Amino acid sequence: MVKPNPFIIVESTRFSAFDPFKVKNVVWLKALIFCNKFTTAFSNSLSMDSFPKSLNPNKHLREQFVSNLPGSSMLEVSALLNNVALLMLLRHTFCSQTVNDACRSLKSYLASVALDYVFLVLPTLLIFTVLAEWVYICMIGLLLLLVFFTAVKRTYSLPYMEGPNASRASISSYRVVTMFITCLCILAVDFRIYPRDYAKTETYGTSLMDLGVGSFVLMNAVTSRQARNIKSSMSWWKAAFKSTTPLLLLGFARLASTLSLDYQVHVGEYGVNWNFFFTLAGVSILTSILNVPAEYSGILGSVILVGYQSWLTNGLNVYLLSNERGTDVISRNKEGIFSLFVQPGLCYLGGGSKSTGI
Repeated sequence: MVKPNPFIIVESTRFSAFDPFKVKNVVWLKALIFCNKFTTAFSNSLSMDSFPKSLNPNKHLREQFVSNLPGSSMLEVSALLNNVALLMLLRHTFCSQTVNDACRSLKSYLASVALDYVFLVLPTLLIFTVLAEWVYICMIGLLLLLVFFTAVKRTYSLPYMEGPNASRASISSYRVVTMFITCLCILAVDFRIYPRDYAKTETYGTSLMDLGVGSFVLMNAVTSRQARNIKSSMSWWKAAFKSTTPLLLLGFARLASTLSLDYQVHVGEYGVNWNFFFTLAGVSILTSILNVPAEYSGILGSVILVGYQSWLTNGLNVYLLSNERGTDVISRNKEGIFSLFVQPGLCYLGGGSKSTGI
């Protein structure tokens, strides 16, 4: 007698209810059909399509959101920066006594922080976002307000602009404003409330965020030992190692975090694996190797900038703006690596301006 195949779907009514063998096969057949349906449904629920393939499923859309941007005008960028400068002058003019007393007690310090938020942080945030269309009106209004408070007080004296520490206080204010604007723009650029004209341009043009790297390089140059004519007791390689180690650690940490989280990276900005911290570290290493006296660094910086511009005009811009990339490190990160040829020029130029008292 040939046993029936249990994997062939048959109707149970064809078997006799009194045949034990056939009844047993029907039970097994129903069990197999149920298991098959269950495993199929379970496998479909666990399919790869039901889970996001990445921790950042909208990565492509986010990259497009900050790509192919034309920028704004130099006049508008200047108006934005002038607004910040006017806010800082207005803050110190309106309440200069709190600045002097800020370090004397906790109460004065908290009052100073509150005033900084009211006069600097909040207005800058509004001007860079919801008030961006009225940037020129805001600048005129702040200028008139500054003139009014100056006339009311009758004495226009900024405590941080007087005395032997005037230059140091001004540089400190510049560093604070640069850091604040950079953090604000980096956090706000991923939101629609931030104007697209202020984000980094794709090829040619001028925008607010295009000033970020250059501002940090200039800021580091003005406060460097070379600009202040301070001789270091360490050798150049020890000084370079000390200054670049934190930057390299931050650079590799950012690279690891973006790769692990699949965070959107606009490759047209620095390249595939390069970032802002690697640029600062490279500039620090190059300027440490070529240690030029402060009185000659301005001349060297100008020569580097003119030479790099000539190189761009004679064909380098075609290579840098091309979307074609090879498999080597230089080709994959050409934007960031080739910027190391021009950023030291800006650094030397900043050191020279500091030495001449500009």
